Amino acid sequence: MKKVLVATLSLAILLGSAGCGAKEETTMSIATENSTVTNDEITAEDKSSFASGIATEEETPENDVAAENSTDNEEYVLNDEIEERCPAAFTMTRSDVKYGEFTHNTYYSETCGLERGYSILLPADYSEDKKYPVLYLLHGIFGDEYSFSNDPANKLKEIVGNFAADGLIDETIIVCPNMYASSDPDQKPAFDAEACLPYDNFINDLVNDLMPHIESEYSVLTGRENTYLAGFSMGGRETIFITLQRPELFGYVCAISSAPGIVPSHDNFMTHPGQIQESEMKFANGAITPDIFIICCGTKDSVVGTFPKSYHDLLEANGADHIWYEINGADHDNNAIKSGIYNLFKQIAYSKKHN
Repeated sequence: MKKVLVATLSLAILLGSAGCGAKEETTMSIATENSTVTNDEITAEDKSSFASGIATEEETPENDVAAENSTDNEEYVLNDEIEERCPAAFTMTRSDVKYGEFTHNTYYSETCGLERGYSILLPADYSEDKKYPVLYLLHGIFGDEYSFSNDPANKLKEIVGNFAADGLIDETIIVCPNMYASSDPDQKPAFDAEACLPYDNFINDLVNDLMPHIESEYSVLTGRENTYLAGFSMGGRETIFITLQRPELFGYVCAISSAPGIVPSHDNFMTHPGQIQESEMKFANGAITPDIFIICCGTKDSVVGTFPKSYHDLLEANGADHIWYEINGADHDNNAIKSGIYNLFKQIAYSKKHN
């Protein structure tokens, strides 16, 4: 990727103010209240929404349209254009496709000094005689390794299964880790700086413990061209941070509805000291960078507001190649997640077909 591609799918910036190079810390205005939200006020439903997206009525499993009822028989034309919505043909459960199922496993983390868990989606016909690319998919705050595997509304099985069944991508393994990399089993996520530190520590657990474990336990293709990274909300924040710190490891990256905190900032939940400074929001000189680096967010995101756009602005100002786009009308929800995952696999499919 040789240049920044800005796909402006909506001109509406409905929430907050997040400018590049601002002298004051960025502040987000969420749709519910302008006062600070305390940890005690966060409900179980809120936590689930932060972790794997707000459920939207048209995306719930009971309203899903089966493939056999579809009247859309148009042949799919692969191109490198960003699409703000994942087409229904990729979220459908098709009778001619076998889909994998999530299972759970553990590994020992030297970083945390603990046994830690992950959910893994293997192709339906997974075989040790084949090797597969791997997507590491990171949940949001208050989530764990079950956040995505227990949320069928995000259509992960369908999207990756349908892409592979149509011959657009190789069958792909999806790994959903617990991103809260704490050495204290009693420590819990919360909206304060100390409680968020284990998320920032996940880079060490991922690189030093989880990835070597996956590569030793499963039949996976190695190398950056076969290793993908994506994340939602807090997982999107860490996806950007990890990509900037270790860009040589991942060929294809997507950060969805990324949470604040990479650079110093303030929102209605907490003050973020920042992992790096605004001037450091870039790749190191001479770094091997991802072939595709996507950042996206809904225009009506009621949780992270315009923080994802502020990351885009900083990366653009600092000369870091990436793709930025907005999903018109999407909140901090399934629509944003499906859009990001779909466009990530679409870019993978197009890149590998033409390179």
